[in-house]
Amino acid sequence: MKKIIPLMIAALVLPVLAEEKGFETIFDGKTLKGWNGDPKFWSVKDGAITGQTTKANPTRGNTFIIWEGGKTANFILEMEFKIIGGNSGIQYRSFKKGGNNDGWRIGGYQADFEAGDRYSGICYGEAFRGILSDRGFKTTLSQNDKGKLQKKAEKFGDSKEIGKAVKKKQWNKYRIEAKDYKFVHFINGEKTMELIDNDEKARRAEGLLALQLHAGPPMTVQFRNIRVKHLK
Repeated sequence: MKKIIPLMIAALVLPVLAEEKGFETIFDGKTLKGWNGDPKFWSVKDGAITGQTTKANPTRGNTFIIWEGGKTANFILEMEFKIIGGNSGIQYRSFKKGGNNDGWRIGGYQADFEAGDRYSGICYGEAFRGILSDRGFKTTLSQNDKGKLQKKAEKFGDSKEIGKAVKKKQWNKYRIEAKDYKFVHFINGEKTMELIDNDEKARRAEGLLALQLHAGPPMTVQFRNIRVKHLK
C-alpha cells in the first residue's frame, strides 16, 4: 500500500504539470519591472499591478501600462483582475497610437471588463473599429466590395446569463486565446465571445500587450498572476 500511494499522487500531479508547461509569468508580484506606465497612475499594491484615478488625479484620456517583454502573436494569456468603478481591459496584438502624446496611448484588440453589467468579456477594438464581437456571440469580420466592415454574428449564449460569471468587486480570472485570426475570451471559465477576423486590411497578426485605466470617474483596477504561453 505504501508503494501504491506515491504512484497515485504522481498520477494526479503529472497532468497538472503538463498543463502548466510552456507558461511564462510576466509580473513578479512585487515591482513593475518589465512594465511601462505613467507612475502617476500605476503602482504595485497587495501583490497586484494597480491602476488608480481620483478626483484630484484624473487621467485625460485612456492610459495604459505596457508589457515590455515582447509582442503577442499566437498565445494563451491568463490573469486575474478586480475592478472598483469604471471600465478597463486587456490589450493584445495592439499598437501605440501615433501623434503627439505621452507614449502610453494604445489601440488594438481589447478583452473588455467593467464594474457594470454590459461589456465584460466582449472584444473591443480600441481606436480599432469599435465593438468587434459582443458577449454571447461568435462574430466573423470581413469587408464588402466597397471596403466597408461587415459583421456576421451568430449567437451561442445569453449575454446576461454569461455575465453572471463575473464577480463584482472581487477577483476574476480572464483567459484569452489567440490563434491566427481566431480569438476567444473566457471569464472564470465561462466562454464570453469568439471572434474570427477576416478583415485583411485591418486585422493584426502581432502587437503589444497592455492594461487599461479608463478616463472618467475615479476608479481602481488591479491585475495579478499574469502569465502567457506563446503558441506557434
